Amino acid sequence: MSQRCPACGTLYGDDAKFCPKDGTRLMPFGGGVAPVIEAPSAPRATTPRAPTPEISQRPIINHANMAGQVLDGRYAIVKKVGEGGMSYVYLAHDVSSNERYAIKILSPALSRDENAMARLRREAALGIRLAHPNVCHIVRMGETEDGLVYVVMPYVEGEILSDRNNRAGFLPLPLVVQFISEIASGLHVAHELKIIHRDLKPENIMVCQRADGTEYAVVMDFGLAKERKAGGELEKLTATGIILGTPEFMSPEQLRGKPLDPRTDIYSLALMTYEMLTGKLPFEGRTQQEMMIARLRNEPIPLRQRRPGMDFPEAVEKVLLKGMARAADDRYVTTIEFADALKAAAHDDGGSGGGVLGRLFGR
Repeated sequence: MSQRCPACGTLYGDDAKFCPKDGTRLMPFGGGVAPVIEAPSAPRATTPRAPTPEISQRPIINHANMAGQVLDGRYAIVKKVGEGGMSYVYLAHDVSSNERYAIKILSPALSRDENAMARLRREAALGIRLAHPNVCHIVRMGETEDGLVYVVMPYVEGEILSDRNNRAGFLPLPLVVQFISEIASGLHVAHELKIIHRDLKPENIMVCQRADGTEYAVVMDFGLAKERKAGGELEKLTATGIILGTPEFMSPEQLRGKPLDPRTDIYSLALMTYEMLTGKLPFEGRTQQEMMIARLRNEPIPLRQRRPGMDFPEAVEKVLLKGMARAADDRYVTTIEFADALKAAAHDDGGSGGGVLGRLFGR
């Protein structure tokens, strides 16, 4: 094997030990190819990587068509039974108990409204306590992993009072007294829990039928309810100056954006009573705005002027006028007081005994 001087590079025989030129110790040299050190290579051209497709994406939820789906793994949705601007209502049954419920599914826009959701969660917590045979109360409020917000209520089957009014034209006084008594009873429990309905109208009353064929009224949709006494934070959520409700049945203080108490529901209840008895509202106007102004400035059209052919007891008219007083202080204090006064007035015929209800029921 040859020897090589690492200093000068001179090759010597295998018996040499030191380089005679510089005295450097020789190193064995095998004669092979010297190792090659590669120069750094230029970066390789690459093409942009295509975006990696999502392995698992949330399905697109069609809030308006959820029939056949199982909500939150618990409620099998049967069919849509109603819808509004901010929600869809479905008939569903609990997959474990087979009990029927009405499921109100909130629209995405409402679900993303933080103020509205804060108010709704507060109302749901109150509404769960509102169990009464004449009230459709909230059973629970839930939210799925996909962000769908829903409210569970008992499924109430029957005819909407506004449909009954439109079909019949007007209702007989005894039936009106019965329905008002039942509605007032449910509202009174709500008021005791410091809940005001604030959107009381015939569209929110369901006329149901018992197994024996008798009818009864149920108050629906406490979705605009608010506590009677509100703290500072709650006032911010409910925004007193913002009008919520249906203009045709709003109290004057509600139209003005003033603070509300149970007497605003009494005003709406009296307005509904008038419409049930006559088929018309006690104020006139060519537009909704004119109707609202009339409620703020004018007196109601007399009951017997609306239905000249029906001889209503004068006491009934007095009860309605007190219930519809523009100033809340001039109205009845509770819904029970209003309902009892209406019942007593319906029995009154000016002193001859019996009255309308008495003549109809043989008293």
